[in-house]
Amino acid sequence: MPLAESVQDVEKALADHDYLSDVGLATSIYLALTLERPLFLEGEAGVGKTEVAKVLSRWTGGRLIRLQCHDGIDASQAVYEWDYARQLLHLRTAEATGRATGAATEALEAELYDPRFLIRRPLLEALSPTDGPRPVLLIDEVDRADDEFEAFLLEALSDYSITIPEIGTIHAERPPVVVLTSNRTRDVHDALKRRCLYHWVEHPSFEREVAIVKLRAPGVSDSLARQVSAMTEAMRGFGLYKPPGIAETIDWSLSLAALGRMELDDDTVHATLGTVLKYREDQAKLHQKGVHEMVKNALFKAG
Repeated sequence: MPLAESVQDVEKALADHDYLSDVGLATSIYLALTLERPLFLEGEAGVGKTEVAKVLSRWTGGRLIRLQCHDGIDASQAVYEWDYARQLLHLRTAEATGRATGAATEALEAELYDPRFLIRRPLLEALSPTDGPRPVLLIDEVDRADDEFEAFLLEALSDYSITIPEIGTIHAERPPVVVLTSNRTRDVHDALKRRCLYHWVEHPSFEREVAIVKLRAPGVSDSLARQVSAMTEAMRGFGLYKPPGIAETIDWSLSLAALGRMELDDDTVHATLGTVLKYREDQAKLHQKGVHEMVKNALFKAG
């Protein structure tokens, strides 16, 4: 039985697990689940791409398996490696008991590549047989990996199988739910994108961001949530090095509430700017734009 019968079912399920999606993203998630295809989410940092995999795990009940990509990542970190320490201990135990001599040597060598000595990394873990719901495989920030690793991912996701020379091919009986994310620090190869369903995740609209803040920070008043959302929306149009994402909007709202602030003012913005802008150059640019005018505009938009 499918998890969702319609896009509206997906929107409701995500909302029930504290994720407010727009129709475009909900449609992409619905199709990825229905067609059992990987979902490639691209967008600026902080728009909620990684959170999609987390909420899918909570919704489906499937275990979240995360592969954090980085420069230089290889198969031993992503797929599997042999536990050499345990293999060596096994050999020494065999020597101590006299099994490492004569005809038993060949059998002993075969034992070294028993699955119990296999360290399963995220990709192999996600493709291994499992009881219950399909696991959710999060391949996070794939744009940080190199072309060689991309090619390996393409091969693994094409037929959901991995070959281990000493054991054989492990094939997923049913594909895991796969979510790949990219902050677009570089272009990911077209071949990998073609294998996936693609969605560009935008910053939320003003009203949806207010709703998200109220959902994730229930102690924040409606008026303060609107003022902070208006300010962060304005900041994103300033060409900052690191524009604030939804997470920063929530953090800023929670910080202001913790300080007992009910409304934005110039002094409060100056004092708490580090919760929303994490680079000195961005803070300097904001000061150049004029904090007083921004606060006035935010209060006006918040109504």
